Amino acid sequence: MVEVGRLVRARGNRGELVAEIYSSRPERARELKNVTLRVGGRERAAAIEGVWFHDGRPVLKFAGIDSIEQAEAWAGADLLVPDSERVRAEEGEFYFSDLIGCTVVGDRPIGMVKGIEEFGGPPLLKVESADGREILIPFARSICREIDVAAKVIRVELPEGLLELP
Repeated sequence: MVEVGRLVRARGNRGELVAEIYSSRPERARELKNVTLRVGGRERAAAIEGVWFHDGRPVLKFAGIDSIEQAEAWAGADLLVPDSERVRAEEGEFYFSDLIGCTVVGDRPIGMVKGIEEFGGPPLLKVESADGREILIPFARSICREIDVAAKVIRVELPEGLLELP
C-alpha cells in the first residue's frame, strides 16, 4: 500500500472530508474509487462516492461516512491504495512518497529524505543528516539534478552555504 494523500478536515454536515492529494495535479482525486483510510492505529476500507473541489482542494464523500461526527473521526487519516492502482507519475514527475527514504548526495553524502514541506514556493526536501541535523533542500531542477527513485538516490548541486544554514 502507498500513501496518495491525507484527509485534512471534515467539511459540511454530510460526512465529507477535504483531502490533500500528493500530486502536482489534485484532480487525480477523481480517479480514486476504493482506498484504505488509516489514522491512529485504526484502518478502514472506504469506497469513494463522490469528489468535488473547493478552493482547489478535493472534497471526498465516502460510503458509510454520513455525518460530520463520523467524518471528524477520520480527519488526519492517510489515504492508501495498492501500488498497482496508483496512477503512474509522468516523465519528470515524482510522488512525494517515492522521495521519502532517498539518500541525498552532493559531492559527498548529505543525508536521507524524511519528509516534504510545502510553503507556497517549490517543495522542500526535509533531509536528516548523519549527525541528526535537519536540512531543507529546495526540490527544484536547478538543485536536484538526478532523481533515481528505484535506487533511492537524489543527486544534488547545492548553492554555496546551504548546508551551513541553521
